Amino acid sequence: MTLKKIGLIGGMSWESTALYYQIVNREIARRLGGLNSAPIYVISLNFADIAQRQRADDWHGMGAILIDAARQLENAGAACVLIGTNTMHKLAPDVQAAIKVPLLHIADATAAAILAQGITRVGLLGTRFTMEQPFYVDRLRSHGVECVVPNEADRAEVHRIIFEELCQGEIKETSRRKLQKICIDLRECNAQGIVLGCTELPLILSGGDTGLPLFDTTLLHALAAVDFALSTHH
Repeated sequence: MTLKKIGLIGGMSWESTALYYQIVNREIARRLGGLNSAPIYVISLNFADIAQRQRADDWHGMGAILIDAARQLENAGAACVLIGTNTMHKLAPDVQAAIKVPLLHIADATAAAILAQGITRVGLLGTRFTMEQPFYVDRLRSHGVECVVPNEADRAEVHRIIFEELCQGEIKETSRRKLQKICIDLRECNAQGIVLGCTELPLILSGGDTGLPLFDTTLLHALAAVDFALSTHH
């Protein structure tokens, strides 16, 4: 069969972009067998530049970078575009408006998985941008999913672990235990599941770590791309 080409804006960080590439190709091989793999176009950005712009609150500049990348992917023949990071979905409406092909939104794929398990209230872990700004929480709420976020000190610690450790390939057991404790606190706030709302968090947390269903946004987003690539419509 002819697979639709997937366009991925990656490099934010490259550690999670590698997960996307691995998940998509393994799932295509699992579903189709043999030597099948996915046609993927990847534009991998320099995360140092993006992170500096995040700290400077230069969302306009980041939007221009993402729109340029999305247009390059579309022009190359990508049938859909993914932004391989939760935080940068703050700019998803701007990116979608700039291209004709669909942008597959990470929070939409996540919400579908949450609702499929009959869950309507989740704890959200991510960068401070994702946890504190409305763009992500509101997108989940539009699907009927409410979010609980950690307290201020815990939000700062999750953000630090992401940027100072996970984005640089460091996996520390002490940080894993801290994240587990934060998840337990969210469970006590009546969270029925935990959204790993940063694409690096699956590097350190997995299913048995929290006693709650974990929603791995990297996995769910990548699988949405596979579903699209194999679909006969769109």
